[in-house]
Amino acid sequence: MTANAVGAFVVLRRPIGTNAPGPSSADIRTSIAAKLACPYLRPMPIRKIALVVHDGVQALDVAGPADVFAEANAFSPPEDAYEVMVVAPTLAPVRTSNGSRILPDRAYADPIDDLDIVLVSGGPSLPLAGADAATSRWLQSVAVGPGVVGSVCTGAFSLGHAGLLDGRRVTTHWQDARRLAALFPAAQVLEDLIFIWDEKLVTSAGVTAGIDLALAIVSRNDGPEIARLVAKRLVVVAQRQGGQSQFSPFLTAAAEPSSPVARAQDYLMGHLSARPTVKALAAAIGASPRHLSRLFLAETGVTPQEFIDRARIDAARNRLEASDQALKAVAFDCGFGTPDRMRLVFERRLGVSPAQYRRSFRGGG
Repeated sequence: MTANAVGAFVVLRRPIGTNAPGPSSADIRTSIAAKLACPYLRPMPIRKIALVVHDGVQALDVAGPADVFAEANAFSPPEDAYEVMVVAPTLAPVRTSNGSRILPDRAYADPIDDLDIVLVSGGPSLPLAGADAATSRWLQSVAVGPGVVGSVCTGAFSLGHAGLLDGRRVTTHWQDARRLAALFPAAQVLEDLIFIWDEKLVTSAGVTAGIDLALAIVSRNDGPEIARLVAKRLVVVAQRQGGQSQFSPFLTAAAEPSSPVARAQDYLMGHLSARPTVKALAAAIGASPRHLSRLFLAETGVTPQEFIDRARIDAARNRLEASDQALKAVAFDCGFGTPDRMRLVFERRLGVSPAQYRRSFRGGG
């Protein structure tokens, strides 16, 4: 693996002190950590954050969490502030995937003691890159300490190559979740989560989910009110509704255009409002339901019923994003039958209601 396949990291040390009149921040953090059952976030004298970058790193994976911690400083006394440093394999300037450059403050070889949290940031090259020995050794050395190790977006691949995902519940960018699961079968990859904590391991979904994760860290460190204030400063939500399925296309099970499966798919897309069943799809192409199921699984990796469900969801999403059509009409046209049925499916599959989805994604709204 080349240098641009090395993950980027955020390293955090926890403080003690006070944030505002009333209970001390240490008391608040202890209470929050106890409630959230996270003993790995412990009080420390200062908070030092190291952002470890590589050539080709996703800039927002680094800048997003960094800005959250920097904004949190506005609500803490100077002696309780987060300090940010940039760490890379070497001290040479690194270029991000958008072409900008970052100047490291530290290299892997430089001593960085008492690390509390390490977040491996992603980059477009990581899913296809092999293991980088230097990065794996660095991560393994950090992981033996008492702090938390984690990732933003595709940084989970670096954790996997270091052997840190085995037996853990993890997430990554929805587009790369299947590859992560295939490369590291000992991990339990959960595609729909924005971020997830599993004892000393924390992973987040793609790109902007690093902001969600950093806000969660601030909430655990400094309390939810500080996290809400930081979110307002950054004009983001303090706790995002739903999972990352609402951002990913459900209808990805494409078939060979001339195949019976493709004919069944075409029939479904032309008859969504009629709510066709698997039996109806099979009859439309002159096959038995069992044979159609075998064809679907072999060619697309999903069952006919799963494809029907996905097609309805994506059709509804497209209408919610592009029109002001009433929810009742959307539900009927897309084969849900009723708005209540559509709402139940949206909440189960996407984690948000159709109305919430429209508010979030309606163009020009």
